[in-house]
Amino acid sequence: MDTSGIEQMLGVLKSTATQAASKTAESTAAPGGADFAQVLQGSIDKVNQTQLQAQQMAEKLAAGDNSQNLHEVMVALQTASVSFQEMVQVRNRLVNAYQDIMNMQV
Repeated sequence: MDTSGIEQMLGVLKSTATQAASKTAESTAAPGGADFAQVLQGSIDKVNQTQLQAQQMAEKLAAGDNSQNLHEVMVALQTASVSFQEMVQVRNRLVNAYQDIMNMQV
């Protein structure tokens, strides 16, 4: 049984968790150092890049490119899907927070 795809996915998840932990430490260490809009734009760009890469891999596989492994393509597509769902959840939380603030009585 080939577990290289699973190991690759675990590696991606671990590196993402490490990056998130370091960004949290940086944001608490230097208040006002990171602009929220820049962080949000960077995250959106990263999700977009993940989706584009997965789409390109899928197109190459569909075109019959032997260098593309079906397993790797499926992992890339699932990673892109999960990252997009995460971005949608963050957007929903931001909209809810905005609505809560707007509903506050002064």
